[in-house]
Amino acid sequence: MKTTGIVRRPTAERLRDTLERLATERDVWVSTAHPEHGPHQLPLWFLWDGQAVWMCTSATSVTVRNVREEPRVRLSLPDTFDVVLLQGEAECFPEQEVPGDAAEAFAEKFGWDPRAEEGAFVYVRVTPRTVRAWRGVPELRGRVIMRDGTWLEPLPLHC
Repeated sequence: MKTTGIVRRPTAERLRDTLERLATERDVWVSTAHPEHGPHQLPLWFLWDGQAVWMCTSATSVTVRNVREEPRVRLSLPDTFDVVLLQGEAECFPEQEVPGDAAEAFAEKFGWDPRAEEGAFVYVRVTPRTVRAWRGVPELRGRVIMRDGTWLEPLPLHC
């Protein structure tokens, strides 16, 4: 793999690129764990509302079971070269309790409204506490762009 020519981005540029990806990408890998059953990972569609990630899955899923037992989760966008990792706490919202603006935005983004399905669904909101972003080895130093729920650079004006 060729890694030469990678230019280290300043933190503000990493933040801008990360926010753009969160706003436009479709899939995120969700990693949860249960004290008795161990780790679990799967991809889900997601919506970034500017402060948190929203996902939706079956009310009987392993993800929902794990989050209810252990709310700490990790999320990752699916590009292994342009890495974005989020760590935070998840909260479950049964479909009848999800905030309307989040459910409407999710349905608009994907053309699918889980509230209209026959089975029960749960919306999972993850508010990040830590965000890491890097492209290749030159960006490993300084990869943390959010710590303790605070971005390390001011948000771009268009956010």
